[in-house]
Amino acid sequence: MALVAILVLLAAGFALLQMWGGAGPAKQNVTVLIPQGATLSRAATELEKAGAIRSARAFVLFSKVLGGSAPIKAGEYRVPAHLSQSDVLRMLQGGKTLQRFITVPEGTPSILVYETLMKAPELTGQIQVPIEGTVLPDSYAYNRGDTRQAVLDRMQKAMVNYLAKAWTARKPGIAVSNPRDALILASIVEKETGKPEERRMVAAVYGNRLKQGMPLQADPTIIYPITKGKPLGRRILQSELHAKNDYNTYAMTGLPIGPIANPGRASIDAVLDPAASTALYFVADGTGGHVFADTLEQHNANVRKWYALRKARGEM
Repeated sequence: MALVAILVLLAAGFALLQMWGGAGPAKQNVTVLIPQGATLSRAATELEKAGAIRSARAFVLFSKVLGGSAPIKAGEYRVPAHLSQSDVLRMLQGGKTLQRFITVPEGTPSILVYETLMKAPELTGQIQVPIEGTVLPDSYAYNRGDTRQAVLDRMQKAMVNYLAKAWTARKPGIAVSNPRDALILASIVEKETGKPEERRMVAAVYGNRLKQGMPLQADPTIIYPITKGKPLGRRILQSELHAKNDYNTYAMTGLPIGPIANPGRASIDAVLDPAASTALYFVADGTGGHVFADTLEQHNANVRKWYALRKARGEM
């Protein structure tokens, strides 16, 4: 009888341990929100409602006996399918909350940064459209209930920090004399080429033009005051080409009054370390890239080739 009792106790103990450390009941990933100030009992109730555990009462008991003394942390948790109750508790004690992400692609104008933040799920509060060029393109993690302003503050702090670091490492003799001008020129470089390997050459062309007092003649600077950086959706009009404003680099020399987008790290780096080149011109080559030229004669020949290619494609 004693042996039987021992075996029964061992079996019961094994079953309890399996209940605690074995596969949990969730058949798929579930999301659980643990409110601020929630007790272990309240958390267990939320976990049971979501199907992450079988019994809130048993979970609390096991947690107190086997789970250690570390407190649980509030937040939104993604509980994987079949996660054991012991691992669920460790997740809550470790504060491994569900993180969401906002991605700002390189060259995104601030109006689109604003719209992205306003549409992001589970963020709270209002923000103003950030000043152009103050956001560093990247992916930013956030938790449910975070404020939009807090996320925007991190984006802007990232830009301040990166620009300061990059400026310290700048190449001697570049065309810009301060970090803000570097940011403005980087935003133009960002909008002018979609090929990463071209950035330093494009930066060299604009740097050479600045040094010689030539107009930059960058099409994106014409578009910016019209759309605030959004796609124009049509060809630039002659009236827009000659419009006098603080951005149109066809109608002025030097840099525009401010950035025309939020440039990424690579474009900032390109401006601060441009290619060693004497090129002053570039035009599209039909492949998504550009062909560069040192003289106007060479450039005009390249333009004729580009027009011939467009005509052959039926684009003109």
